Amino acid sequence: MTWLPLLLADPSPCLRWLVLRELLGRRNDDPEILELDALRSSDPLVAELFSSQKANGAWSAGVDLSLGSGDEVRITALALKRLAFYGFTGENPAIMQGAEYLFSQQAQDGSWPLQKVQGGEDNRDNYDMVPLQTAIPLASLAMCGYALEARAERGYEWLLSQQLEDGAWPTGISSGVYGYVAGYRRLAHSRWGCRSNTTGSLLCLSYHPALKDDPGTRKALDLLLAQARCESSSLGFETARLVGTEKMRGFFTHFAHNDPAFLLGLCSRIGAASGDERVDELVRFVLGIQGPNGLWDYKNKPGASRWVTFDLLKTLSRLDADADWISLEPRTPFQPYPDIQKRF
Repeated sequence: MTWLPLLLADPSPCLRWLVLRELLGRRNDDPEILELDALRSSDPLVAELFSSQKANGAWSAGVDLSLGSGDEVRITALALKRLAFYGFTGENPAIMQGAEYLFSQQAQDGSWPLQKVQGGEDNRDNYDMVPLQTAIPLASLAMCGYALEARAERGYEWLLSQQLEDGAWPTGISSGVYGYVAGYRRLAHSRWGCRSNTTGSLLCLSYHPALKDDPGTRKALDLLLAQARCESSSLGFETARLVGTEKMRGFFTHFAHNDPAFLLGLCSRIGAASGDERVDELVRFVLGIQGPNGLWDYKNKPGASRWVTFDLLKTLSRLDADADWISLEPRTPFQPYPDIQKRF
């Protein structure tokens, strides 16, 4: 456990609290847990988030919190997602107010409205429906512990109604037609499946106690695993983004990075067995690049390395080699754009 003293020496009480709880199994009444719990709200990583929350429970893009740009629903969802990663739940007043704000913006059909951006680079204004419009706020609510709340369940119903027969989610629908899937978001075994929308939808489902085990959820994960890539440059990107060292960018590109750590996290929650050849390859790759001090270095932003290490250790400890998991999708090499044959 060479990583243990390094993680417990971190200045963040949130990280030390999480290490003791999630990696060492300390109980809630443990004296050290109680001491750190009293310090968590004043951790600089979260104090600015709490202080910048508006009276209506929302956050806006006006404050530089590395939450990117966008409407208040998106920014609030990303703020709640970050707080949830730090271990805060619906018992926290800021979480409660933020969740109520998100629910107040929910449409009758269970979705969240698609915010149009006229002239935006992502052409969102051309679409009538994009699964990420609901997946982003719903994932944040689920991570905060609201997955079984009746209003959240309506969101899940809407999201599942958009799933394609092959298990993926599309880029979106425009005038009754499925939207174009850019090469970097294409899924190998799906005609209209979008990797970014499928990933966002799976994140929601992975935090639902019942739906995470649904055959449709596993089918979608199988599609992602079919073209999983071992890229050290992207390892831990999602964690770095959650803690604010990487900025939140893009809408269609929200899950553009192929982060092996994030994919393994989905596997651990949904129940993909580590005996699966593709999961096993990811595990061996991750362990193979662990540093001699027990940490994984996030080279783009070294300040996130301890958080990436914590998240990977938690994920690896929860992968089940004996899970009831059946894979049907063959491994397929990823090729974002096909080679063009030259005539001469």
